[in-house]
Parts: sequence; C-alpha cells; structure tokens
Amino acid sequence: MPTLVEVVAYDKAWPRAFAEMSKHLMSRLGSAVIAIDHIGSTAVPGLAAKPIIDIDVTMGGSDAIAAGSAALVAGGFAPRGNRYDDGVWAFAKQGAPGQRVYLCPPFSDTHRRRLIFRDQLRQSRETAEAYALLKRRLAATFAFDGDSYTAAKTQFIDEVVKRAGPGLTEALF
Repeated sequence: MPTLVEVVAYDKAWPRAFAEMSKHLMSRLGSAVIAIDHIGSTAVPGLAAKPIIDIDVTMGGSDAIAAGSAALVAGGFAPRGNRYDDGVWAFAKQGAPGQRVYLCPPFSDTHRRRLIFRDQLRQSRETAEAYALLKRRLAATFAFDGDSYTAAKTQFIDEVVKRAGPGLTEALF
C-alpha cells in the first residue's frame, strides 16, 4: 500500500533520536562499523523533512555488510535492497521518527555524495531553503509516490554536489 510523502517542520529532537539510534546500531553491528553518519534532511538544522532519520553506516567490507544485514533484519529492520547498485544496502524501521539505515562499503560514492550534499545544506541557508521549497512542492505532486518524489530531487542534489567542487569531493576519502 502506498504511504503518504509527508514533509514536516524541523524537529529539534531529531539529532537526539539519531544519537540514540547510532548507539543502538553500534551495539548491534559491532566492531565492523567504521563510521555512522546522520544524513538526509533531518541532519540539517532547521530544514523541513520527512520524519525519518536517514543513517549511513560504513562497514569494513562485503562480509561485514552481509553480517550487518542479518543483524538488522533480526532487529526488526525490513530489508529494502541494493537501491543504488553500488554495494549500499537499505533497511527501514517504522517508528516516530522512522529509520532508514544504509550499510555502505568503504569509499562508497553514494555515501560520499550524501555527506557532501548534507554539508552544503548545513553551510548555505539559501540552498537549504530552496531544497525545502522543492521538497514541499514535490510532496504535493507525488503525495503517494515516494519513488517519484525521490527521483524528482535528483537534479537539484546533483547540482549542489557538483558546485561543491572536486577539491571537497576528493578530500572526503
């Protein structure tokens, strides 16, 4: 059944929710975790977002991702597949807020781009406001089509990442 694409005002509780989720993920996934990063709109202070905490977990490699996938499923996360065809595996868990966890291999381009985009939104209020307007418009247009909502944001995201420049993108890895 389709679910509503809902963009809500920023919630000051999101960073605390991420911190709690991060601790839980660390205990569940163990020493194979290289990094846990809060990504997506809930990671940008003041930015309207879907009430879902997006988390990238960089793992030590494909064996660690396989073991981590099993641990997440055992912990109640629903597997969502390899959505980007680059070794990043997605999982979702319902709640208030919801959770989306992505297990990423080291040096993942998808993860690198997410960090760049998040950081650009944190640094530019103008870019963040333009993104919020786009998201609200797209949520109204694709009210029950999350895949189209996400796809329609791609051009904006790509432009922001490209503007960040090659020096920044190379510095992350």
